[in-house]
Amino acid sequence: MTSVAEASDKVSQSMDSLASDVATYDGRQYDMVKEGLATILNPQQSSSTIITDGEKPTTASRQAVFYNPIQQFNRDLSVLAIRAFGEDLASIRRAKQEKKVQDLKVKAVPSKKRKREEDCCTDQLPRLADDELAETVNGTSHQYTASETPHSHSKREEPQLLQQVEPGQSPPGTSLSQPSSKSEAAPGAGISQSLANHASTSQIPNPVSTNGHDESKHIRHNFRVLDALSATGLRALRYAKEIPYVTSVTANDLSAPATDSIKLNVQYNELSGKIHTLTGNALAHMYKISAAASGAYEAMPDGSRGRYEVIDLDPYGTAAPFLDAAVQALADNGLLCVTCTDSGVFASVGYLEKTYAQYGGLPFKGPQSHEAGLRLILHAIATSAARYGMAIEPLLSLSIDFYARVFVRVRRSAVEAKFLAGKTMLVYNCDHGCGAWNTQFLANNKAEKNKKGGEFHKYMLAQAPTASPNCEHCGLKTHLSGPMWGGHLHNPFFIQRILDELPSLSEETYGTIPRIEGMLSIALEESLLDSAQEETMKKAQTEQEPIGRLDPARPDRYPFFVIPSVLAKVLHCVAPSDAALRGALINLGYRVRRSHTKPGTIRTDAPWAVIWEVMREWVTQKAPVKDGAIKPGTAGWAIMRKERSRASIIDLKAQLQSIMEKADDLETAKVNIEAALFRSGRPLEKSTGEAATAKGLLDRPEGDRKLLNVVFDEKVGKDVGSKKLVRYQINPKPNWGPMTKAKGGS
Repeated sequence: MTSVAEASDKVSQSMDSLASDVATYDGRQYDMVKEGLATILNPQQSSSTIITDGEKPTTASRQAVFYNPIQQFNRDLSVLAIRAFGEDLASIRRAKQEKKVQDLKVKAVPSKKRKREEDCCTDQLPRLADDELAETVNGTSHQYTASETPHSHSKREEPQLLQQVEPGQSPPGTSLSQPSSKSEAAPGAGISQSLANHASTSQIPNPVSTNGHDESKHIRHNFRVLDALSATGLRALRYAKEIPYVTSVTANDLSAPATDSIKLNVQYNELSGKIHTLTGNALAHMYKISAAASGAYEAMPDGSRGRYEVIDLDPYGTAAPFLDAAVQALADNGLLCVTCTDSGVFASVGYLEKTYAQYGGLPFKGPQSHEAGLRLILHAIATSAARYGMAIEPLLSLSIDFYARVFVRVRRSAVEAKFLAGKTMLVYNCDHGCGAWNTQFLANNKAEKNKKGGEFHKYMLAQAPTASPNCEHCGLKTHLSGPMWGGHLHNPFFIQRILDELPSLSEETYGTIPRIEGMLSIALEESLLDSAQEETMKKAQTEQEPIGRLDPARPDRYPFFVIPSVLAKVLHCVAPSDAALRGALINLGYRVRRSHTKPGTIRTDAPWAVIWEVMREWVTQKAPVKDGAIKPGTAGWAIMRKERSRASIIDLKAQLQSIMEKADDLETAKVNIEAALFRSGRPLEKSTGEAATAKGLLDRPEGDRKLLNVVFDEKVGKDVGSKKLVRYQINPKPNWGPMTKAKGGS
């Protein structure tokens, strides 16, 4: 078994392996970098800038075309995510097409002769949208005829992985080995067994059929990718070479030196028939494609019509200016991949006015700022899409190093767009006190039953406010954050599909596999789904749509996380270990998870009243506070004065409110309420008298405490038997980060 240290070393070595070699091409010298299956040539620069690293001076060449080796993790993950998405999109389109054909057969007029009846059905087959039937094979546009519909081919035919393609030639066959059916300690061990089992049986298929024949000619649909801000074109090259479903890639950049570099790299990698290079404004191109899909302008660079199936936005800074155009240029059920490197804006309160201007919400102050930043980015995408009757489904949302990366499916559904207000929240944050927060959703999406037993939703105003101006736990002032995305950050089925593919991949090609596995394993368990949401995903898991969906109307009731050391700082006590606090919450019947955004975090569905009561018990049992350590008027002083009976009342209120919101019928609500009342127990009589010192607060008689058994059991809180993973990456090399923006030039 590979240790965490060894896996971390592999990730660092993969960064070192990207050190460029010098290559001569067409009589000129270039810095040659190989990543994945692609190779790029970067023009050498004579001028350099001295960078000081402590006492060691280093040099760095000024780049004419931007390339950052640290983001290999970003690119490796993007390739795998688009591959998983491509298989799912093909299934959705196949199901839609088959349904249309079946509907036509039902409507067809019966004939005496069977042959005439079949001819009638095929003659009346409608012309489907270009982005559903048109395909580009070997650089030429092809349209299926009525008698040559893609559904007539075998059910699981897929194109081969492209290695090197000459213009006008077919891709050579390349086999991808299937993931092993038995792997050690599955990373998603915490999710339900049904999810893991189903995901393992619906992996991305081998692009080569079992009979060994080349089936690349059976591409059923267009799968077009736009690399809107391409720089060296490395992403476009890797997408064209490593994703079997891609029919064409458009690599666009505003900089002429960048597009010259892209053309050079496309030619060097022999992909001229598959990658089309554009020099221009990405916004203009995407708006143009949106209009072209309606027939207003000319077709795409590859000659086809329609919108892109995948759009990748990876700017130097924020992607906010490109979101409106991107959602319009996406096909239905398309994938939007967004990178934002301005973490000083979306994850900091230093420029809150700029945060609101770009993302439409105010940032969050505290350790949870990066998760809140992800939610602000998703909020900006969701509001941009909702204007045009579209809804988003976050498949994967990650805070990585110095940037955020999100993968979002965009659906053209006016009905689902109506759920946005009910999944948009404000946050009341006690950032100067104890660190507690309360969420306030802008609306309520309430499910109702009609007379026939079907379900519909009512859109209701939310009761406000959910919190007073002062924190209910410590009494200090709270501050407002948001509005921000209040739904879930990930789709567990989508993450499981990527994890299932990892064992079959080569670490020479994908050098960041250890880190991908570690981070996705945390993200897989991150969402705290209720039983109704898990049931919804099981029902949505069908053969036609293998990636299950969460209920689009339900928000995420348990955002953010706590950190034991931060809690202990408020009370001026020794911090409990992660395992001890996790074990105490588990023993009380609450769920605990990690957050991928920061080490040492605990996500839980326990309310803040219970969390602080557990911490008060920690002080009593394990870590007494020195007399005078807690000053009167501080957050810790107010928290230690709270009675446990008060904490139980707040906890019970939160449980009952949650039960009423989720209950589908009266009988279920009754059972759940009785269970909550039973768990709450009976508080003993309140004690009299209390010394006005910290010592007096901690030495209250036992009769003052509720019959709530808080046990700090580290064995319960530890991940026993889990696979050792690189969950949180250390800095891979000196002077790493976003790097200096390219200056252009030759």
